[in-house]
Amino acid sequence: MKKGLIVVLTLTCVFMVAYCAWCACATIQDGTILTSDGRTITPGYDEWGYNYEAHMFNGTYCDAYRNAAWCQPYVNDELIMKWNDEWLSNKDCDGDGLLDRHYGYPSYIGSGAWLTNHQSGLVDVNGKMKKWTYFVKIVAAPKDAVKAGGIWYTDATQSVIIGPDIWEQFAIVQEIYNDPSAGLHGKLYKSPAGPGFGIYGKEGD
Repeated sequence: MKKGLIVVLTLTCVFMVAYCAWCACATIQDGTILTSDGRTITPGYDEWGYNYEAHMFNGTYCDAYRNAAWCQPYVNDELIMKWNDEWLSNKDCDGDGLLDRHYGYPSYIGSGAWLTNHQSGLVDVNGKMKKWTYFVKIVAAPKDAVKAGGIWYTDATQSVIIGPDIWEQFAIVQEIYNDPSAGLHGKLYKSPAGPGFGIYGKEGD
């Protein structure tokens, strides 16, 4: 009985530690978490189209960059982004007043972070406006991945390609592009290692 009681108490303590750590995280509902430019994050969509609680953005391409001057040529293009907790959490567990990125990992490498972008707009084709669409999946490079010549590989043998490097710690694993003005339809790129998010999970999963 004593041994069983000790096991139960140990498991209870482990659960309580994990629970208390989770309780220590600030949430968007608390009204204490800020964006990188100092604005308080609130539930739902903000003026630019970000819904941090739902891990989504829905707006124009330039709105994603706070209507920056450099992106004005794309101001009419539509953009939908989705991401997971490892890319950008909807909590602040490290106490810095910002939403966590790759929480528990020193960088995005091996974190299992991912992002999708779905862009669309209109293009002139022989005097008629036609719709173009672009979809891309981006994943954090796994812990054993190796980058060479701007390409991420699954390991040091460089025998299996993950995809082109983007933002130093990420790889593109799938691109689909439909543009009637350029004669492009369908798959632009598919990772030989696989385009699914599940195979690029957290380190240790």
